[in-house]
Parts: sequence; structure tokens; C-alpha cells
Amino acid sequence: MKIAVIYGSVREKRQGIRVAKYIVNQLNDRGIENVFVDVREHQLPFLNKMYKEYKGDAPNEIERVHQIFESADGFIIVSGEYNHGLPPALKNLLDHYQSEYHFKPSGLATYSAGMFGGVRAAMHLRAVTSELGMPSVPTTFPVPSVGKNFDEDGATENEHINKGFDRFLIEFMWYAEALKTKRETDGKP
Repeated sequence: MKIAVIYGSVREKRQGIRVAKYIVNQLNDRGIENVFVDVREHQLPFLNKMYKEYKGDAPNEIERVHQIFESADGFIIVSGEYNHGLPPALKNLLDHYQSEYHFKPSGLATYSAGMFGGVRAAMHLRAVTSELGMPSVPTTFPVPSVGKNFDEDGATENEHINKGFDRFLIEFMWYAEALKTKRETDGKP
């Protein structure tokens, strides 16, 4: 089982990186193989052609992300809330690909500086992930007051956050395992 953790902000003073680090640390602690995909590190050009349209001649960075996504069994997407939606760099990264996501679940982890935890971005992400073929699991992981609830390394002492993540991860992994089993036995339709 391999999970891609996608972090979608390129802002200068990114607070949400703390949530992404927390998730990666939690997956590592549980022995779940994962790969961290930071849109700042994988800067793709503005979408002109999807990966599939390059027909084997994709630029190196687009090919590199394709390989990561193709090998993943599920995606945890960590997104802030930008004007009630998702960050443009995240949307751009997601839109470059399609078949890489098919029949693999997405888990939505959203955050905000305020008390709503980015839930409005989660609503937007649900529509996007569904259209891309990676339906989101019902439980989300919204994180309020991100700067107050996590330190720079992604650690938190907030037990509500830990309990919420446990609930989120149990459900996400159930879907990831079920869909992987189905893909391996029946293939993709």
C-alpha cells in the first residue's frame, strides 16, 4: 500500500505544511508507505496539455509526478482554503493527470487559520476529485487554527486532532485497501 500525500500551497509563509508533516509522520509511525508531493517542489507549468497528451514525450517534472501518482494506491490531499476554494497551484497539479487517479480513493485534509478548518475548500475538492476518478472518502480531516495547533515539525498536543485523524485514516485505508484489491482482481473497467 502506497499513499501519495499531496500538499497544495506555494505561499511564502505556509502554515499548512505543518498539517502535511503531521500526516506524513502519522503514516510513517503506522508503517504505511507514502510519498510526499509538495507543489512547491514539483512546479508544473500552467496546464497546456495533460500528461496523456504528451504521448510519451512529457517534460521531466510532469513525467516524475506521473510516476509517483501511477504507483500510488490512494491520495491524501492537504489543502488550505483560498477564497472558499482550493489553491490554484494545487488545482493545476491535479489537472495535469487523470488515469493515474482512477479507482483510487482520495482523503481530504483541509486547514485554515480560523475555526472552520477549510471545509469550504473540501466541498470544492470533492467535486474535483470525483471528476478526476478518485472519489473522496466520506470523512474529512478539517484542521482549524493551523498555526496554533501544530508546531513547525507537524506535532500537536491537541487530542481532538489526533482522534479526528485516527477516524479519518481508518476510513481512508479501508477504501484504499478495498479498491486496490478490486483493481488487482478485476482490473480497471
